[in-house]
Amino acid sequence: MTDIRSDLRACTLCADRFAQTATAHRPNPVVWFQPGARLLIASQAPGARVHAANTPFWDASGKRLRDWLGLDEDAFYDRSRVAIIPMAFCFPGYDAKGSDLPPPPICAKTWRAGALGTVPDIRLTVLIGGHAMRYHLPGFTTVTQAVADWRDHPPGVFALPHPSWRNTGWLKKNPWFEENVLPRLRKAVRDVMHD
Repeated sequence: MTDIRSDLRACTLCADRFAQTATAHRPNPVVWFQPGARLLIASQAPGARVHAANTPFWDASGKRLRDWLGLDEDAFYDRSRVAIIPMAFCFPGYDAKGSDLPPPPICAKTWRAGALGTVPDIRLTVLIGGHAMRYHLPGFTTVTQAVADWRDHPPGVFALPHPSWRNTGWLKKNPWFEENVLPRLRKAVRDVMHD
């Protein structure tokens, strides 16, 4: 039986789709998980910088996310403890106006269950953005509602807005996120990482 990570790295399922985007790029799956991880970051899809670096969250949003989690780079990128499994493993590209395209649903349909099956020891799941929330949270309505309802999620699940600079306005409008959610998230991360 082959390792799903090797199969994922070789995936070209969306080659034609990506060739038709404004970026006209080739698939480059960013695969960052291995058995034994206890913290799952369920995100949306890599951005252009991550695509180029082949390292998840290797951009300003990653710096903000690491701050939210209370993790330094070494801990965050330790695959033996942290699994990063997005809804799409490749950068989806930009549309004609320069906006990020959504994660192609075919990626999650093809790879998600198998990828999640390789990390059975997950004790804390951090959902990033609406695409991941829609997949993992029954009854998902909006990102704001999902983040606000953190106490009502299954144990060991936190929902976060995307840490992109584009959400700086959201953070200013919702100070309760930094005041109430982040301290509890950081404690949960500490507990899982130092167990």
